[in-house]
Parts: sequence; C-alpha cells; structure tokens
Amino acid sequence: MAIIAPSMLSADFLKLGAEIEMINNSEADWFHLDVMDGKFVPNISYGMPIIAQMKKVATKTFDVHLMIEQPERYLEDFKKAGADYLTVHYETGYHLHRTLTSIRALGMKAGLSINPHTPVDMVADIIHEIDLLLVMSINPGFGGQKFLPLTYNKIRRAKEIITAAGANTLIEIDGGVTLENAGDILAAGADVLVAGNTVFAAADPTAMIARLKRAGQQ
Repeated sequence: MAIIAPSMLSADFLKLGAEIEMINNSEADWFHLDVMDGKFVPNISYGMPIIAQMKKVATKTFDVHLMIEQPERYLEDFKKAGADYLTVHYETGYHLHRTLTSIRALGMKAGLSINPHTPVDMVADIIHEIDLLLVMSINPGFGGQKFLPLTYNKIRRAKEIITAAGANTLIEIDGGVTLENAGDILAAGADVLVAGNTVFAAADPTAMIARLKRAGQQ
C-alpha cells in the first residue's frame, strides 16, 4: 500500500492548525514540507521556524524537501526543527556523498531529489546512501502543475538500479499526482506519493487521502 505524503505547500496557512489535525486524523503517513529559497527555485515558501511550530502538534513523519542552494549549511537546523527525512537536490551538490552521510549521522533519513532533466543513472553510485529517492514529476517551484509522463520511465529505471544494488531506497514522486494517475505511478515502482492540490482542493480531503492510499489496488 502506498505511503501518502500530503504537501503542506497547498494547505490553507490561515487554518494551519486545523489542516495539520486533519492530516493527523487521516490515513496519510507523512507530512511533506517544501522549503524554497527563491534561488534554486523561483519561489519562496517557509523555513525552520514554521516547521518547528508544526512539529509541536503534528503526529506523523516529517518529510522535508530542501529546494535550496547550499543545503549542507542547514542540516543540523532542520534536524532541530523536526525533520525525519531530509531531502536535498542532486543539482545543488558538489559533495553529495558527504551531505547524505551527514544527514544520516544526525539521525535523519537521507533523501536525494532529481529534477526532470536529470537522468536517474546519475545516482547509481551512491544509491546505498539514499533512503529516499525523490523523482520530481514537474519542474520544481510551484504547485498545481501537470504530471510529466517521462517520469514513468524514470521510476522504472530507478527501481532497476535499487533492485540491482540490493538497496532499500524508497521512490517518492512529487508533482501532478492525482487519483487518475496514482495507480500507474505505483505500478511503475513508486512507493511514496506526494499530493498537494489533489488533497487540499478536494471537497473531502480525508476521503481523498484514503482513496490515494488504495490507488492501484482495484
């Protein structure tokens, strides 16, 4: 069964406490938290203080996705804020092996994200250091974009690399995930579905999370 990680970037921040409580009481597994710096991506979101406040009332795993330059400068800060998984981008790092092992040394799970133009094979040599491979299925920076079909082949190739290496890496998909494509994404080999607008724009977000949880099982 899929791991469901609602993207809090799509939540109503005027009702953030209620949105967190909804996730707490739903069948969602993780909170997905996008941190953007306006440099690596053309948007700015929120950072450590907001995440730390959310952690006080949230009861599920914090999956923090850093879409920022020089993420290695802030690893300990995000650990203190409450990150359980901490994901950095392949495209930002000169010393990714060091960064990933540093994340793990701090007691977090290490995530690595790749943008749509980055071949999956680029992560093969360090797959054993990656707990979570986040395959971006849109160009990062803004919610509400449509899923890029090229992602299906990337998921299949990622699964091949992970299996061949005997690694335990989870494959996460972020961007344009809907009830209509969730089953196909999971069938290709994904483990974790990030969903923003699909959840928070639904008439009944809790019911939508439950339906996503069971996608591909019909």
